[in-house]
Order: sequence, then structure tokens, then C-alpha cells
Amino acid sequence: MPPTPLACGRVRPAAVVNEEIRALWTDPRVKLTDEERAALEDLYEEWAAATRQAEVVKAA
Repeated sequence: MPPTPLACGRVRPAAVVNEEIRALWTDPRVKLTDEERAALEDLYEEWAAATRQAEVVKAA
């Protein structure tokens, strides 16, 4: 399994990750496969990290 962006210290901008989330789950009424749900959860974690990093940068 490749390292996650969080493990490597690289964080993509939240807007980029958000676009991937939107592209993956275009209709909330449609049930995701187990693989898609796992990918979505990873993207949520990455988005949260990007949001936290942006807040830290603003505070500095």
C-alpha cells in the first residue's frame, strides 16, 4: 500500500481534494461500492489535513 499524503508530510490543497470527492460521489442517492467508500474516507482524511494545514498557515 503506498504511503498516504499525511504519512509523507505532503498535503494537497483542500480545494483539489474537494474536487476529487465531488467527482467520486456525484449523487448522494447512489450507494458507493466498498472500494469507492474506502477511497472517499481517505479523501475525507486528506481534506481534513489540508484544511488544518491551511488554518495553521493563516495563523502563522
